[in-house]
Amino acid sequence: MGSVSAADVRGRVRALLDGWEPGVTEPGEFLRARFDAGLAWVHFPVGLGGLDAPRSLQAVVSAELDAAGAPDNDPRRIGIGLGMAAPTILAYGTDEQKARFLRPLWTGEEVWCQLFSEPGAGSDLAGLRTRAVRDGDEWVVDGQKVWTSSAHTARWAILIARTDPDVPKHRGITYFVCDMTDPGVDVRPLRQITGEAEFNEVFLTGVRIPDAHRLGAVGDGWRVAQATLMNERVAIGGGASVPRESGMIGPVAATWRDRPELRTPELHDRLLRLWVDSEVARLTAERVRQQMAAGTPGPEGSGLKLSLARLNQQLSGLEVELLGEQGLRYGDWTMVRPQSVDFYGRDAGYRYLRAKGNSIEGGTSEVLRNIVAERVLGLPAEPRNDKDAAWKDLPR
Repeated sequence: MGSVSAADVRGRVRALLDGWEPGVTEPGEFLRARFDAGLAWVHFPVGLGGLDAPRSLQAVVSAELDAAGAPDNDPRRIGIGLGMAAPTILAYGTDEQKARFLRPLWTGEEVWCQLFSEPGAGSDLAGLRTRAVRDGDEWVVDGQKVWTSSAHTARWAILIARTDPDVPKHRGITYFVCDMTDPGVDVRPLRQITGEAEFNEVFLTGVRIPDAHRLGAVGDGWRVAQATLMNERVAIGGGASVPRESGMIGPVAATWRDRPELRTPELHDRLLRLWVDSEVARLTAERVRQQMAAGTPGPEGSGLKLSLARLNQQLSGLEVELLGEQGLRYGDWTMVRPQSVDFYGRDAGYRYLRAKGNSIEGGTSEVLRNIVAERVLGLPAEPRNDKDAAWKDLPR
């Protein structure tokens, strides 16, 4: 990696635009051509949407294509596939799995979801109960998952299940790719405080998964899942370079500038403190992205995600207070099942309510504090009495 230059990338972009003119070419066809040209993820291998180039050159691709008016792949709709499934498949998938899944994942032709959390196994994810039993060349899966974003639109899911109850809980888990169209998959909406059913619960009854759809070794699913979770937290906490006043600070600062009659000294002090915190988080995210360009995501992503949850909740609360009576209005309680989360196309009330979930999704803030303490700060781990006991012997 590293022999590809910015000039090389620009040349490839020009060749793509010459052969597949935006506005004339059907968007899906353009995206497939972009993937085949190695301009999907430039740091991925040649033939898998990349050029074996430095990750930093992706910004060159994006700038050139944005200037040309090229279509994107609607990353908000397929964020789980892009931010979680793809890097995990790249790291642990077979050549056949990479060839089968990465292209339609990136073009958005196939949406992905994540079947990890369960009732009773959220923060303690390794305590999961969903079982997968080997049956020849297939695995038969039974269990329940919960808080599953995009399950109602997904074609595929990344799934972890218990394959050996006789060993400690972290060692008896295996990681699979699950076909969401299997007749044993039942997706049911979960209506949230916002009025929407963005999440789902998923019941798995006799779902048959080919062993060819296993990622990593049998019993090694926890290690594979850690790669997914680290990438998830980086994606949530700061997966893309953003300008100043992006994110939740943006609408609050805009309201402050546009509505001087709402200002008070106390709100001014809070806004300034949160503006500084937001800028620190943005610059920290940029530093982590630079580290990722030379390697893989580490526990620093947990710190970013932890910071995002706190900032979003504090800023959305400040926005509601700043707007006064207007901030108490809520636009629409209609029960819908959205394809993606839109914080900024909605009103302040929605942002306030939806931000409550930021400290739960992608790892609870309590769990992330432990990760930061142990893996970043080097503090001693909390004592645990379940690490060496067989899962089947744990109290439930």
